[in-house]
Order: sequence, then structure tokens, then C-alpha cells
Amino acid sequence: MHRPTPLAPWRLGGLLLSLFCVLLVQGCAEPPSVVLWHSYRGAEERALTALAKTYEKEHGVHVELLAVPFDAYSAKLAAAVPHAHGPDLFIDAHERLGIYLQQHVVADVGDALPDEDVPSLDATALRAVTLAGAHFGVPLASKCVALYVNDDYFVVHFDLGAGQRLDMRQPVVSTGYIVGIRPEMPEGSYPLVYEAENPYYHAAILSGFGGRLLEPDGSYGFVGPAAERSILWVKQLTAEHIIPAEPSGALVKQLFASGRAATAIDGPWLAADIGESVRFHVEPLPAVSETGLPMKAPLTVEAVMLSPQGAAKPEARALARWLGGTESAVLRATEAHQVVANEAAWKDPVVAKDKLLAAFHLAAASAEPMPTSTRMRAAWVPAQEAMRRVLRGESPATALPEGARRFADALRPPPPPPSPTPLVVVAGLLALAGAFLAVRRARQPGFGAELRASRTAYKYVAHAAVVVVVLVVLPLVAGALTSLFAGTSSDPRYVGLGNYVAILTARGGPLLGHESFYLTLLVTVLWTVCNVTLHLAIGVVLGVVLSRPMMRLKAMYRVILVLPWAVPSYVTALAWKGMFHRQFGAVNAILTWLGAEPVSWFSHFATAFSANVATNVWLGFPFMMVVTLGALTSIPKEVLEAAEVDGATRWQRFWGVTMPLLRPTMLPAVVLGSIWTFNMFNVVFLVSGGEPDGSTDILVSDAYRWAFTRDAQYGYAAAYGVLIFLILAGGSRLLARVGGAKEAQA
Repeated sequence: MHRPTPLAPWRLGGLLLSLFCVLLVQGCAEPPSVVLWHSYRGAEERALTALAKTYEKEHGVHVELLAVPFDAYSAKLAAAVPHAHGPDLFIDAHERLGIYLQQHVVADVGDALPDEDVPSLDATALRAVTLAGAHFGVPLASKCVALYVNDDYFVVHFDLGAGQRLDMRQPVVSTGYIVGIRPEMPEGSYPLVYEAENPYYHAAILSGFGGRLLEPDGSYGFVGPAAERSILWVKQLTAEHIIPAEPSGALVKQLFASGRAATAIDGPWLAADIGESVRFHVEPLPAVSETGLPMKAPLTVEAVMLSPQGAAKPEARALARWLGGTESAVLRATEAHQVVANEAAWKDPVVAKDKLLAAFHLAAASAEPMPTSTRMRAAWVPAQEAMRRVLRGESPATALPEGARRFADALRPPPPPPSPTPLVVVAGLLALAGAFLAVRRARQPGFGAELRASRTAYKYVAHAAVVVVVLVVLPLVAGALTSLFAGTSSDPRYVGLGNYVAILTARGGPLLGHESFYLTLLVTVLWTVCNVTLHLAIGVVLGVVLSRPMMRLKAMYRVILVLPWAVPSYVTALAWKGMFHRQFGAVNAILTWLGAEPVSWFSHFATAFSANVATNVWLGFPFMMVVTLGALTSIPKEVLEAAEVDGATRWQRFWGVTMPLLRPTMLPAVVLGSIWTFNMFNVVFLVSGGEPDGSTDILVSDAYRWAFTRDAQYGYAAAYGVLIFLILAGGSRLLARVGGAKEAQA
């Protein structure tokens, strides 16, 4: 037999050393990692963090979580993922799948959702994330609205004798039950509360009449007999005080939490605000008595989705599958109170005994998944505008077709791309002109010596110049370049001056028609003139009064009057919006106390515009007052005393001496105030919201709507921004010339 040759000691030692080095490298190597983005907050974020730690411990994969603000979520994904800088996984609503597919943000989850896992998932949730037979997400949770029922109004009492009573809940199977309790309710209470002017909530009502907001083929659905019957039904309920007028989310919460509403249509988020003062339970939405058809709430399915780079990583696919599994679902249901899409989790005893979750799980089973079409986001605003017009008195026969026209206008294809040659020629000529001027300046005698002498000064201002270029000049250039394109950020198309032509020609409609640039410009100018005039008048008067030397408590008055300017504008705007509410606002309460009729402030242009102006005047007069106080301190007392000695009255001294001396100081304040007011987005957007029917929108709020609510037409909105810049630059120059001419005459 052949005996193996024994290893030499030095060779055996080398093998052991190599094995030790390999083990050492493996032990020092970082574990594989995946990046997960989400927009969760509160309990949902805490539950997800706990799940990530559990997964790291069990599978040895590092999970990096990044919480992104909800408002910027989709924009950040669209900007990062196509350039391979985004997450491997992200959690989002299924209705954005159409947009994400168009932007190449999402990919098929592949084996993250194998066939053996499909039976354990909710069928409706799975259908929501499935497009063309492919799964583009692992369903995590479902969210929809349901019917909150106050037990004090829908309980049947049975007398069992001997002082005993049996209380049984009466299920609300149709809207007739809700309408029927109106006579039994006290004044100031309502059988039903929900955001009746919000198309998201109205979608459920519309389904009860056999309609949809968006048809399966992507066409606009909120038009026709079903839509007319649904909105007229809501209008009738409002007139009969079955539901409150102009209901907001805050009002819905307030009425139901205080026991002044028998039922409410809302989502799981309302339960946290009710507390223990009201005994309630949750049921699926009832049928519409007029048609016998059930309401189908719009369903949002939250799913963990994979980016293209994440779909190629086995660790990311494994994490997605685990997050949709039973262990994860149980923790999300118990800790984050999510209506989980994993059916096996509902067999857990802790999850099963949560009556609120079980009720929303039952409601989700009869809900209708939101469309994933990219056309859906263009349908919300036309539908809401049409609803508000009908509820404020317009006929649905004209309001609803107008909504369909606006939907089609928002989706109108961009103009054909022109030749870029003219733009290149103009840019080249400008570059040559700049180079020529620079060379000409450099050849002037003494330029080099002057430059060397100013080198120290340039060093002092260099950092400021860099900051101005980065924060001011580059954004302006980027905005101007964006205005030359149309389409989405992932698929921009060069249209040259096409956006400007569309704006300045009112998109082919009447020059002073709805959403016309010229009409909005007139409203903006009127808005600016009214506000700045009142700011200046009130500010100057208060400044003069507070500058009187003999006035008592002057410091306290100054602090009090500056407070409106110190409070953030959006807080003030929301407070004033509440005060102008038709039924529960403080302004109408005062009018009623004085014997006048309540005013529906946002139903007519004059009243809505006045509400906006009142809010902005409250915000703006302290600035002019402070400037006036500062300017008055620079006026020599000798001049005023000389005028008084000459026999001038107080009124003559004010107009003949004080005002001319104030004018040089107040002019820059007026220019600055005009620019601020011209672009005062917060007040217009938060108080009137452009109501009625967008008539109180100003240019900057209209640009916002083109960018974020009308199919994301960023190029069109950028063209608005360029025009606004040119108008403000020209207006500021004109005001400066007029002020300089008057000062020269003086």
C-alpha cells in the first residue's frame, strides 16, 4: 500500500496561518446591508424600527432606515432612484405605482412574493399591487374610510322586566337609517359628518350611485347621471342639516368627539382623537338608500416596493418578503395599529381581539383599490372644484362638464418640440457679447493696476458672491431652463417658448377666462394694491400714535401690535380661516349676535377676497408700523417746532412736514411689502384656497397648482415663475423711478 507523505511542519503551519487569516477577514468584514425609506411617524415608525432590529439580529443583515417627509417623498424617490442613489426598498401607497413605473423607480418584486406566500395575503391588497400580471410590491397594510357610529343613537333597548334592560346595537345598513334619526337629534347636532367637499370621501358616495372618479380606461368619470345624482344628494343632505355645511377635517373630529354627530365617515386616524368621551364602534360603509348600491370606500394599500437596484439584491428581496410575513404583521398590528394585509396575522389572539382593527379589516374587504393610473392625480382638483361649485348653487349640468374640460386641459399633450437652433444662436450671441465686453474692459488703461489694488476688497466679498451665485443666480437659471421643457422630470421634452406661448395666449381660451394668466394677474395686482395700501395706512397711523412722547404704556402697545407679525403666517392663516367658517366661525357668530345673517365667506369672490385681505392686513401692518416708528425718530424736532411756530395746524404739520420726510424711508418698505404681498402664497392657499372656483388665486398659487395638482407640469409652472420674476423686477424698477422723481421734485 502507498502511504501518504506527511506534511512538513513548515507547510502545516502555513496552512493554519492562511486559514486563520481567512477567518479573521471574514470576521472583520461588514455584514451586508440594505437601505429602506419610509414616511412613517409615531407608532408606525417605532414598530418599523423594532422590526429592523429584529431582522438584523436574526439574519445578520444591516437595515438602514431613513424617514423622509411625506410631502417630499415621491419627489425624492424620483430624483434619487434613477441615478442609483436611492433606497433598495421603500414603503409607499400602491396608487403611485403608475407614476413610479413611468419614472423607472420601481421593479417587479420577483421572489420577494413567491407563489406559496400568495394565499396568506389579502386578495384585494394583492390585486392593488399587481399590474399586467406582475407584482410590484409586497402588501403590508390597508387603509380606507369606514362608518363611525355613536352608540348613543343606534342602540335598541329591550325591557326584560324586574328592572333589567338589554341594549343591542342596531347596524346601520343604509343611509336611510342615518337620515331617519334627524328629528331625534338636538339642535346643533348632525346625523352624519364627513368632509363632503373632498373628492376622496365623495368617491365612496359616488360608488353608491354607480359612478367612479376615474374610469378603468383612464377617462374622467365625475360627469354624467351618476355623478349628478350623487352631488345633488349631498347638496340635499346639506340643505336638510343632515350634514354640516363646509365641513373640514377639524370640524368632523370636533363634532363627533363632542357627541354632536351620530355617525362619521373617516379613517382609522379619527379614533385617536375621540378619546373615551364617546362610546362608538366602526362598521363598513352603508348602502345608499336611493339606489340600493353599497358604498365602496377608496382603498390605499401600503406596500414595500423594490427599486431596480434593490430588486437585484437578494438581501433586499428577502427583507421585503419578511416584512410582509406573519411575524412582522403581528407586530405592526399590535404596536402600530395597522390593518395588516397578512391574513394569518388575524388569527393571533391579540390582533383578533382588537375590535377597531377588525372593523377596518372588514371595511377594507369591501373597498375598491385606488387606480394606479398616472391620470388619477389630475382628476382630484377638477372634481373638487366641480363639487364646490354645485354645493354653492351652480347647476351640475354645467359644473360637472366643466370639470371634465379642465381634466382634459391638464392632460393636454405638450406642443411639438421646436428647433433648438434659435436658442443656441441667442445663447451664443450673448456669450460673445459678454466676452467682447470683458475683453474691452480688460484692455482699458489702468485696468490691471486697478484690479491688483482691489484684490483685498475682492477677498472680503468673495464668499458673499459665491453664496449669492449658488443660492440666487443658479436657481434662477435652473428655473428659466426648466421653463423651456415639458413633461415629467424623468422624461423632459424640449418645447422652447411653448410654455410661454400657452400662458400668454390663455391656452387658446378667452384671455380673461378661468385660469387665464391675465385674469389671475389682475387679481394679483388688485390683491397687492389693496393690501399694501392698508398696510401703509394702518402702519403709519399706528406709528404716529405710538411715537407721541406723552403716551402711556407705549412699550406694551408696541409689543402687542408687533405680535401678529411675529406669529408664523401659516398659523395665523389657519386661525383666520376657522374664524370665517359659515356655521362655527367667530366672524359669523358676531354677525348673528348683531342681528345679521351668517355669510358664506368662500362662496363669492368679493367675500372670499375680503377674507384673504383681512388676514393679510393683520399679518402685514406691524412691519409698516415698525418702519414708521424708526423713520419718525430721524425727523428733527426743530423742523416740527418751526412749523408749529409758523402757525401750522397738527394736520398741516403731518402732511406738509412729516409725510415728505417719511417718504424716502417708506419707499423701500413699500417696494419690499409689494414683493412680499405679490407672492403671499400662505394666506391665499390656506384661507380661501382659491375659492370660489380658483377666482381668488394669485399668480404664485396658480403656479403651485400647475406644478403639484395638474399632472405635475413643472415646466409650465417654471414659466409662471419667470414671468412673476420679470413682473416684480419691472414693478420694483418703476416704483423706484417714481419715488426718485418725487424726491427730486421735493
